[in-house]
Amino acid sequence: MPDGTNKLDIKSMLPQELEAELKAQGLPSWRAKQIFRWIGRGAVSFEEMTDQPKSLRAELDERYLIPSLTVMQKQVSAQDGTEKLLWRLPDGESVETVFMRYKHGNTVCISSQVGCRMGCAFCASTIGGRIRNLSASEMLDEVLRTDLECGPVSNIVLMGIGEPLDNFDNVIRFLRLVNDPEGANIGMRHISLSTCGLIEGIDKLAALNLQLTLSVSLHGPDDDTRSRLMPVNRQYGVDALLEACQRYFRQTGRRISFEYAMVRDVNDTLYHARLLAKRLRGTGAHVNLIRLNYVSERVLLPSTEETVRIFAKELADSGVTVTVRRRLGRDIDAACGQLRRGQMRHL
Repeated sequence: MPDGTNKLDIKSMLPQELEAELKAQGLPSWRAKQIFRWIGRGAVSFEEMTDQPKSLRAELDERYLIPSLTVMQKQVSAQDGTEKLLWRLPDGESVETVFMRYKHGNTVCISSQVGCRMGCAFCASTIGGRIRNLSASEMLDEVLRTDLECGPVSNIVLMGIGEPLDNFDNVIRFLRLVNDPEGANIGMRHISLSTCGLIEGIDKLAALNLQLTLSVSLHGPDDDTRSRLMPVNRQYGVDALLEACQRYFRQTGRRISFEYAMVRDVNDTLYHARLLAKRLRGTGAHVNLIRLNYVSERVLLPSTEETVRIFAKELADSGVTVTVRRRLGRDIDAACGQLRRGQMRHL
């Protein structure tokens, strides 16, 4: 992460790395545990670590950086209380986070990159391409700062700006940090990771057997339809992607959720519903239908509510588990990338 200093990013260090770092300076391991715990609680400076000697706090401040995000803009839905946060990163770039309230707990949707290079035809996040990856500490701070700004976070979804598997190493480091009992202590089964279908990344993730929920952005049951919406399909076709999903299930025992954005006259016909059902029937997969969020720079339109209802019924009648995602934050820029895009237009 660019920070303009030679200081090390202590917030991205795993507990064992922090322990080794401080041990090299002659400090006991329990100091590392105390400091890691402070960071996991959202500390943004060493001065907050009041159980550490003042001299040590000054020494740590000279050597290490605790990166922190600042709020540039905040929107709150009058309809359902969904909150959208635009964060300024230490280098001046920006990303978005969405905080959603549910009966089963609060969910934060975080970004994993500044921009995105996947080029999906319906998405505002990818306009302008990828600027850079987020560090593990920046992703962690999305969770910690949202917790302070909006309320306690119970669940995390990596479905914001960026493709998580295109930033694999930093995302895995973030997952280990946020899952650590001495840190934010959010269980893997309370975390969902969404991918557009990078097969090598899916296989690498399967090998780690992290027990999170994998969500695959499918959006088309055949190569012609999916390639029209998602350029990544020209490299990883539907057949290869579904085979990778089966490998993931066999390796982890975790069923996969397929995201399917309903785009008017593109992927929402009975032909598409029947083909999707044929491909997924008997796999135990879950399909999450999403009415497309309108993006002013795009020409695609959302399917009608009646079309979504018919599509969902066809899947259900064919034995496929299906839900229609509740649309939150419709009166704010809650769709991925829209708030950042609006801010960029005013620069």
